[in-house]
Amino acid sequence: MTSALLLLSACSFLGGEEGMFRDRGGDYREAQVIPPMRIPNELDSYTIDELYVIPEQVALETVAFEDVPMPRPIETRRREGVIIQSLSDKRWILIDATPGQVWPRIRDYWTEIQIALDYENPGAGILETSWVEIGSDQDSRHKYRITIEPGLHPGYSEIYVLHLQNQRTDPIPTVITWPDVSSSDELELEMLRSVSQFLADRNDIYQASAASLLAGTIEAESKANIIQGDAGQSILELKVDYDRAWVQIRQALTTAEIDIVDENRDEATFNVRFAGIMEDEDEPGFFGRILGRGNSDETMPERDFSVRLLETGTAVNVVTEALDSSFDANQLKLELLQVINDNLT
Repeated sequence: MTSALLLLSACSFLGGEEGMFRDRGGDYREAQVIPPMRIPNELDSYTIDELYVIPEQVALETVAFEDVPMPRPIETRRREGVIIQSLSDKRWILIDATPGQVWPRIRDYWTEIQIALDYENPGAGILETSWVEIGSDQDSRHKYRITIEPGLHPGYSEIYVLHLQNQRTDPIPTVITWPDVSSSDELELEMLRSVSQFLADRNDIYQASAASLLAGTIEAESKANIIQGDAGQSILELKVDYDRAWVQIRQALTTAEIDIVDENRDEATFNVRFAGIMEDEDEPGFFGRILGRGNSDETMPERDFSVRLLETGTAVNVVTEALDSSFDANQLKLELLQVINDNLT
């Protein structure tokens, strides 16, 4: 009994309102404003001047916080790294940095390997090298074009390389006509690997304070955006070609663990089963798990939907439609688009 009383006394001494280690989080509410220190005229005061002056009206009118506001969450879905992606005969570098951050790093790359640039257009994200010799090839001259584009999501960039080659015996062209594909796939891939390694070795690119203001106009809009159609319906707009859109939509459905019941590329349609999404309280602002999975009490029945791709000439529009008309599917249609968009890589 005595031991218990001693323990309670110790807890009271250490904690509580009067304890040594009491909670002082609200002490600022009782702080008083006192007159500033007066320094005699014959002495210097520069060392104790008020560097952070509190305006009088703020000190008098500020209302104490009842609850400390939470900071904005860090975007947890970012996939840091530099990756070379490919689809059919196309390859590009995917990097989790804005075009404005990537632009000066690409310029640094050419400076480091001592290759001059003949043309730069920061607004369009284009750099072109001068004619160069490669290895022991004495018969040909070579030229590279780098294009920096926004990624599917904000904060990402895609870097494309195009290689051009002609004979040294031919006159140097005054006007460059770039082909649709590189003259050499091997030299294009070699350059992509070299550039990606250069970027990967510079870990500060993700926190880079140096960014090109001119190149910042490239990132005005990402390649994947949920927009409103003419009839008011939600549409996922992808500014990529159809082949890439098809592959990436399928990959997004698989990554999100959405059941693909059927797919028909000729009809540009996926048939899927989807129950909806719920927001995870541990990760505000981002989707938690997909409803209808596992043994949770909050599971909901899965519904049948179609995911259809429509080519518009400038983009591929992705629309969702409920295959069952017995319920109001508007919210689930939007959630399905959001899940697909969130899982695009």
